[in-house]
Amino acid sequence: MGSTTMKDQTAAQQGFETLSVHAGAAPDPTTGARTLPIHQSAAFVFKDAKQAADIFQLREMGYSYSRLTNPTVAALEERIAALEGGTGATCTASGLSGHLLILFTLMNAGDEIVASKKLYGGTANQLGLSFSRSFGWKTNFVDPTNPDNFRAAITDRTRAIFVETLSNPEGVIVDLEAIAKIADQAGIPLIVDNTIATPYLCRPFEYGASIVVHSTTKFLNGQGNAMGGCVVDGGKFDWMKHADKFPALTQPDKGYNGIIFAKQFPTMPVAIHNHAVGLRDLGMNQQPMNAWITMNGIETLSMRMERHCTNAIKVAEFLANHAKVAKVNHSALPSSPYNALAKKYLRNGWGGSVFTFAVKDGVDAGKAVQSVKLFSHLANIGDTRSLIIHPASTTHAQMSPEQQKSAGVGPEVVRLSIGIESVEDIIEDLNEALAGA
Repeated sequence: MGSTTMKDQTAAQQGFETLSVHAGAAPDPTTGARTLPIHQSAAFVFKDAKQAADIFQLREMGYSYSRLTNPTVAALEERIAALEGGTGATCTASGLSGHLLILFTLMNAGDEIVASKKLYGGTANQLGLSFSRSFGWKTNFVDPTNPDNFRAAITDRTRAIFVETLSNPEGVIVDLEAIAKIADQAGIPLIVDNTIATPYLCRPFEYGASIVVHSTTKFLNGQGNAMGGCVVDGGKFDWMKHADKFPALTQPDKGYNGIIFAKQFPTMPVAIHNHAVGLRDLGMNQQPMNAWITMNGIETLSMRMERHCTNAIKVAEFLANHAKVAKVNHSALPSSPYNALAKKYLRNGWGGSVFTFAVKDGVDAGKAVQSVKLFSHLANIGDTRSLIIHPASTTHAQMSPEQQKSAGVGPEVVRLSIGIESVEDIIEDLNEALAGA
């Protein structure tokens, strides 16, 4: 397989903005090309029979087949691992496929996870319905605002805790440090979806997380033009200490001559297993073109996130004072119950650029959504453009009214993803839409 770690300690000590541009993307050694090439190849030629055998048996890292590893995708994996402070990463076809990949490694039929009930609707359906039906994995959903709820839901079959740094769409911030301690005491990893915060605002490994997942489709890409996901290995969880819970990592693997991933690759067993077994058997590899587009997008991540967040705060303040708005859920507002957690976990106390607001009784939230002109009405977040949607009728439509209310997406709620346009234009568009509603 290809590279899944940063090259050296010097790179690990470089600043975020430097890593965003340089990690994983040295000049091409053959041509001297400064921009990362797109390796649009299904397979790669071996030097000889020995190298072929060594790569396939994990005795040597290298490239064989693009379902397993690809140089362009490996460069993106190296960059994301560097930005998150992880030891290795595995890129996938989408964010949801990344969830499947990591749980495939950690779970067996009948195992359980404990998850926040404040999640993206697609994730909630995946964890609560599809995984149970297809794999026999049970998810116990809890209110994430009290960390003790996670402890109370853990059983002897629990294999992970799953949360979002910033929940989609309500913007709930969880107490990562407290939940990580609960996971550690239970001998299970904390998995954190860091899609909305990105490593620019928060690096969950610094607060005790074991695994970080992303939909790279969103802010990492930043342009709304390439699907992808990523699973990042923190490299610090002691898998062998809890060997009975995680046999895929701690017992001999029959497909690789009996190697034990946690012993053979102690600094990044999850990343190697995700490539060698997960991508091999599930086949949700990210495409080289999408990885190349996302690499380019990450170069401007820090600048974009600063503009996203500062714009979002101004928009949230405007809405909080609007006559037709009942409530604004943005953690940067002093009135937010998550304001203190935002100051603890998020750079500058910024609450990200994805948030919701509720219109007052008698105002049609759906009509307000349809009346915008600058905003794009679509089901995505993290674009340079400002985006808007009515979650109850779209992204969270599969939920019951009770589940929608619990997730913070009742019929009166509108979700915004604030872009990098002139904030005055963003505010004017919303003002006109609300007036029309």
